[in-house]
Amino acid sequence: MEESKNKSVSVIMIITAAAGWGLVGLFSRPLSAAGLSALQITFVRSSIVMLGMGLFVLFKDRSLFWIKLKDFWLFLGTGLISIVFFNVCYFLTIVETTLATASILLYTAPCFVMLMSALFFKEKVTLQKLAALVIAFAGCILVSGFAKGEVGMYAMLTGIGSGLGYASYSIFGKVALKRYHTFTVIFYTFVVATIGLLPFVHLTRMVQVIGKGGSGSILEALGLGLVSTFMPYICYTSGLRSIEAGVASVLAFAEPMVATVTGILVFNEPLHFLNAMGIVLIFWRNRAFEHTAWKQAWVTQ
Repeated sequence: MEESKNKSVSVIMIITAAAGWGLVGLFSRPLSAAGLSALQITFVRSSIVMLGMGLFVLFKDRSLFWIKLKDFWLFLGTGLISIVFFNVCYFLTIVETTLATASILLYTAPCFVMLMSALFFKEKVTLQKLAALVIAFAGCILVSGFAKGEVGMYAMLTGIGSGLGYASYSIFGKVALKRYHTFTVIFYTFVVATIGLLPFVHLTRMVQVIGKGGSGSILEALGLGLVSTFMPYICYTSGLRSIEAGVASVLAFAEPMVATVTGILVFNEPLHFLNAMGIVLIFWRNRAFEHTAWKQAWVTQ
């Protein structure tokens, strides 16, 4: 009975995390309209998570701060190659196209994970996985409207780039999570991302833009960092205690659904039949990846 209750709570926490990730566009679009670049929005997101996770670890267990210097390259990978590249591409895509399209293109990540896992970890590429990859690609074409000329090549490339950046976390994260606690990996990932972005964000101007926007921009920045980033990390990680990572990842597919609904209700974005069919194809494809390395390694977005 207790185990069933714990699993029910975990399911709710995973879905809550996915919903938080799906609301990214709700906060990032106004910040972009206010004048912040994709790099600056990524910096805002990373710095707030870094501070939030730092305080969380400080009160939870200070020993989680300790890492070996020789392992720092792992966090260069998760922080710069994954988080920075993924977020910048994702925010650029959100500006160029609908939230549904941006979110679905992001979920090309499992396809890249399958290919990279075969290359780096010698994992077997089965016929089922290849078929799933083809279905995912077809779904992305449909949902993006690329085939009908509704989405330009730039948005398509940045969207797929966000999926590639998202997927690259599994290569570095798979190793890092074998050596360190999840919270340690999250904290140092965002420390590296924040420091790496600092020289390029024109900090003074960024603060001026947010300040000029008043309380609205400040709340949007906090919403991006806390509601759509920090909170989902904590919920998703906690949810993994009682349910398998594969099941959690399937539940996390609520993210593009939330992004789609947000786009329709808040930004009056259209949803056509072919777009809906694309979402169905990609959602169906996701089941083929329940036992891949991505399901084992990816515990943060």
